[in-house]
Amino acid sequence: MSRWATLSLAATLLVTSAAVAQTPKSGGIMRAWQRDSPGSASIHEEATYSTNFPFMGVFSNLVLYKQDVAQNSMDSIVPELATSWSWSADNKDLTFKTRAGVKWHDGKPFTANDVKCTFDKVRDLTPDKFRKNPRKAWYSNVRDITVQGDNEVTFHLERPQPALLALLASGYSPVYPCHASAQVQRTAPIGTGPFKFVSFKQNESITLARNPDYWKPGRPFLDGIEYTIVTNRSTAVLGFIAGKFDMTFPLEITPPILRDVHAQAPAAQCVTAPLNVSTNLIVNRDKPPFDNADVRRAMALTIDRKAFVAILSEGEADIGGTMLPGPEGVWGMSKEMLATMTGYGPDIAANRAQARKIMEGLGYGPNKMLKVKISTRNIATYRDPAVILIDHLKEIFIEGELDVVETSVWFAKLARKDYAAGLNLTGNAVDDPDQAFYENYSCGSERNVTGYCNKDLEKAFDAQSQETDPAKRKAMVWEIDRQLQNDIARPIILHDRKATCTGPALKGYTQMVNSVYNGYRFDELWLDR
Repeated sequence: MSRWATLSLAATLLVTSAAVAQTPKSGGIMRAWQRDSPGSASIHEEATYSTNFPFMGVFSNLVLYKQDVAQNSMDSIVPELATSWSWSADNKDLTFKTRAGVKWHDGKPFTANDVKCTFDKVRDLTPDKFRKNPRKAWYSNVRDITVQGDNEVTFHLERPQPALLALLASGYSPVYPCHASAQVQRTAPIGTGPFKFVSFKQNESITLARNPDYWKPGRPFLDGIEYTIVTNRSTAVLGFIAGKFDMTFPLEITPPILRDVHAQAPAAQCVTAPLNVSTNLIVNRDKPPFDNADVRRAMALTIDRKAFVAILSEGEADIGGTMLPGPEGVWGMSKEMLATMTGYGPDIAANRAQARKIMEGLGYGPNKMLKVKISTRNIATYRDPAVILIDHLKEIFIEGELDVVETSVWFAKLARKDYAAGLNLTGNAVDDPDQAFYENYSCGSERNVTGYCNKDLEKAFDAQSQETDPAKRKAMVWEIDRQLQNDIARPIILHDRKATCTGPALKGYTQMVNSVYNGYRFDELWLDR
């Protein structure tokens, strides 16, 4: 089934479901498959939706993308712990009025000061530090955060930045309590969300229970959620088909597996969508010989993107740059522009001939291969493309050895730049250039894992961030993305599409189509059984 047929089927199911809307039932435990054991329960310290999926329901944000709208946009942002927000006349101060009467899960009152504590900690301004701080760069434009009483907080900016509201709406932007340490949030998190933390057993399970004091009346419907950690995808899918799970791990079902689900569990509802996660080649620019721009260029030239797409997704994935391609992505480059960039041209043989010439000029050849470990995370969505990458590198005299790294330490390893070359998946938690550019490519960002640094280009980051005309901003974004690809900052191989499946009893879930990180508050989910 083509991706458009799949999306059409999903749309039909959603419309049909809406037409015969049922009254939600309270009670029941939702059972979900969790693909791996996250490094911790602290969303602010992790860089994977392996953390967001099970723990997003523990927390609340100031604002949030509406959970029943598939495409995240500024128009779908709604208040959560905030009741309203407003910009100053010069667009440099963003003020939120916050809810009164909200309680943390331990019974202590929420106040606006908790917002300040949270984002001061993300900005690395508090004595109690995060061990990892992947999104510090998101808030580099925030000059100060002030509170007025218990129910008002203001973000003061160095320059206008309309996208700050979008960043705060991400599932990566929960509010933490002032009174809980970073260590507590890693192991037994305290939030104000619809579900309270019960247990986290590494490599076994994560359990949440209904929060009876949730600030949203009558929610959640579920009594709790049980996430069973199953690292083998085939085993997990068989469990879903057998009815052991109400939900698969989000956007983890590949086209061949989807066919099996449709055949063996015809009552399942499956939606295929982009993840806004790019598969990419990462090269440590500080480690010889990869500190040589010619070596990096040769590696980019040998990539056959269409082969990756055909093998991994049977043609379902998209080829693009840093930003998610359309129609789901708002900021993706045109196909015509992509074709002009290093390694994107259609003549793969010519690209590889050029790459071999570069490598021969550096002294490599059939009798003198460059040997390197290709590091990647030890889950299927990383390992499979890493094997293909190794095959492509052989074409230009690079002999790669697969180096699989356990998921709990993968992102810390990248942050330390403890690798030579690798295959990585980079998730964009918000479909906005501010998130993608500052987090992944600004000098000194923890998530800039290749060490790419271009101060002049950072000025262009700031310029597009302030632009309010969408057409002008898009042109600026495209030019930035073109330079990132030609600089071999982090060669983007593909943007994948996969499916999420839910069982017939689970109601109320909407699969988001331009970010896999933002849709798991789960306070509207219910079970019809």
